[in-house]
Order: sequence, then C-alpha cells, then structure tokens
Amino acid sequence: MVRHSKQRDAIFDNLCSRYDHPTAEDIYFSLKPAIPALSLATVYRNLSQLEGDGKIIRIESAGTARYDGNINLHYHLSCINCGGVFDVFMESDCGLCKKASELFDGKIIGHSVLFTGYCSACNKQVG
Repeated sequence: MVRHSKQRDAIFDNLCSRYDHPTAEDIYFSLKPAIPALSLATVYRNLSQLEGDGKIIRIESAGTARYDGNINLHYHLSCINCGGVFDVFMESDCGLCKKASELFDGKIIGHSVLFTGYCSACNKQVG
C-alpha cells in the first residue's frame, strides 16, 4: 500500500483543476512556488502512481507524455502544428468497442483514442 502524501494530493488537485493536459514539467513549475521542496522526480513518481491507481490518464502526444485528470469517457486531439492536446467529447463510444470486440478474439474492456489534426487556432492559421 502506498502511503498518503500531501505532495501527491497537490499534484492531483493541480491536474484536476486544469484542462490543458500538462506535462510533468508543467505541473512541477506550477507547484514549485508553493512547495519549494518538490522535485521533478517526485512529480513523475506521483503521476505514475496516480495513473496506476486509475485516477488520471496519460496521453502520449508527439513523443511527450501529457496528463488528464478527467477519467470520464472522452477522446483527445493532438494538434500537429502547436503540439497541444484537446478534449473531444462525444455522447458515446460510437460503437467502437462493440465493433472491435467483434473483430478481436479476446475481451476488450476499454479503449483510448487520440485523433490528430489541427486545433481551432491552428486550423485558422493553416486554413
């Protein structure tokens, strides 16, 4: 059992209050002024623990790990221009799990979808 940690709580609270899908470094720099003893290694270790506990989502985008405190069903778009990660909400999984289950000889219990394209700001630039 992992012991309770004020630093883990601060990392989790920080992540859950954000919608920008921050990197570990983003979280570290936002918490460092309030928690001077915080190290980047501590942020990484706690993010890994929170992910393992199913409390957060890790998103790999353009070779960078980003994190999301919203574990409810939703998808993400990785912008190929600015590198940002954005939420894409749909009413359901659009039958994706059912179709995959029909094509796969095993048991699918969940899925993760990462769309690639342009965010709204970059789409206006590349137009």
